[in-house]
Amino acid sequence: SSFALMGITRSSAHKRRLTGGKRKLIRKKRKFELGRPAANTKLGPKRVHTVRCMGGLIKKRALRLDSGNFSWGTEAIGRKVRILDVVYNASNNELVRTKTIVKNCIVLIDATPFKQYYEQHYGITLGKKRVSKTGTETAEKKLTKVQVSRQKKRFLDAALEEQFNSGRLLACISSAPGQTGRADGYLLEAKELEFYQRKLQKKGKNAKST
Repeated sequence: SSFALMGITRSSAHKRRLTGGKRKLIRKKRKFELGRPAANTKLGPKRVHTVRCMGGLIKKRALRLDSGNFSWGTEAIGRKVRILDVVYNASNNELVRTKTIVKNCIVLIDATPFKQYYEQHYGITLGKKRVSKTGTETAEKKLTKVQVSRQKKRFLDAALEEQFNSGRLLACISSAPGQTGRADGYLLEAKELEFYQRKLQKKGKNAKST
């Protein structure tokens, strides 16, 4: 049918007037008004397609992604990290159920690269304490002078430190995977982390009650 061949358009010509009256169509659809289907980037092995756009611009449409570059704001560092799960989306719970990665969604990422950085930079092992076979805590490594001086200025959010025990960190996606072909973001800290932890607790309670 002709309806099946119709393209997606961003034109508002089909919209009704503010008063509710129908508008007369003065022209057909134009290529510069076209829209495209959503990427709906899923969690999985990397698969990116290229799309040729207006003016020869190339967009990278990520169909599946499983890793990205995430920055740790207070430490001013970034690491390539595995994305483990999609846990929260303010716009639609269906996107969480289907594990769809979109801009500003909240994901769980692997804490290992950040643990390794912290141990190398400050000489402190985050997460669970290392226990020897005898049941006693193993002796900590000797710190260098540089690490001792760094520790004086060190600050680590208590809620973030707690997360290192589980080996998973909450992060926010700041790139648009459907346009850049990447899932980059930043670690949640301080009040922003508290806000999303409350949201996730509330979501968990509602799921149990239903």
